[in-house]
Amino acid sequence: MAKQKSKQKAEESAEEERTSGRSFWSGTITFGLVSIPVDFFSATRPRQARLRMVTGDGDAVGRRYICPRHDRPVPNEELVRGFELDSGEFVPITEEELASARPEKTRDIDLRRFVPLDDLPRLFFVRPYVLAPSGSSTKAYRLLAETMERTKKVGIATMVMRDKAYIVAIMARSGLLLAETLRFASEVRTPEMVGLPARKTGSAASVKTFLTAIDDLTEPELRREELADEYGEALTRLAEGKAKRRQGVLEIEATPEPESEEELPPPIDLMALLKERLEGGGNKAQRSANSPASSSRASTREASSRAPSASALAEKPKEALYQRAKKLGIEGRSRMTKGDLVKAIHKAAS
Repeated sequence: MAKQKSKQKAEESAEEERTSGRSFWSGTITFGLVSIPVDFFSATRPRQARLRMVTGDGDAVGRRYICPRHDRPVPNEELVRGFELDSGEFVPITEEELASARPEKTRDIDLRRFVPLDDLPRLFFVRPYVLAPSGSSTKAYRLLAETMERTKKVGIATMVMRDKAYIVAIMARSGLLLAETLRFASEVRTPEMVGLPARKTGSAASVKTFLTAIDDLTEPELRREELADEYGEALTRLAEGKAKRRQGVLEIEATPEPESEEELPPPIDLMALLKERLEGGGNKAQRSANSPASSSRASTREASSRAPSASALAEKPKEALYQRAKKLGIEGRSRMTKGDLVKAIHKAAS
């Protein structure tokens, strides 16, 4: 079960990286004799207005698994993964069996087919990304983007990311390569599965009525403000108003602030970064090594290496362990037991 918890934390970390504005994965688009190294950046971010569950005293709450038959919490060491069959039966799958079924790790984005862009239903799209050129040369990247945009083609590729196999669509727009992870064919319902009635041809009069209604609402282009999150904005105004009046405000643990500005990685302007790379702005590895973010990580590793042994940590009170975990920036520390804190701090030091 330790592996299960470790995997869950890794998935949470991957999601955090995916939405943080940093490149979280690198690979190489390959087809024929062409190889184009790229970095993946998330093209979206989470909704800014988000609710969080807390107790009436302001303590963050965690998720627990409950056995409905015995009405008791189930500890992690008792949890097993089960594959549900169509019959409703569950077949236990061990971590070793899962590992044997996982795809082989690779950094290749195997571009297998080009198809007309209009032939790919939007229903298959899952999550969008921006692909930035990686490395010193951008010639192949530019040529691929220009050719795909001119021919209105989309590339269908396979890749392995975070131990999972994906099908992705690679497209070009304004000289940039974009990617969309796709749903598998088995995940998309057909009209027959949904139970839609057979299509019938409408009368000329009814078609004209609909054409008139559509024309009345047609604009030359989509305005970004029409995609505003009205509910999120209203919720934010509500929360900020209550906070200003100090109406029932709870004090909960906040994300730890860096001790100095030097420890704070600089915010990434994605468009500026893309422009720099397309213009051949120097060696990526050298820039990364000299970046403040890299220096911050090095400082964190140096501080972590001074942590005491696991046995010495176990002798300290939980509150002292919590404060050390807070200083190290260990995620999920407020939900950890003393034993979990000892393991997390010791792991951060190794």
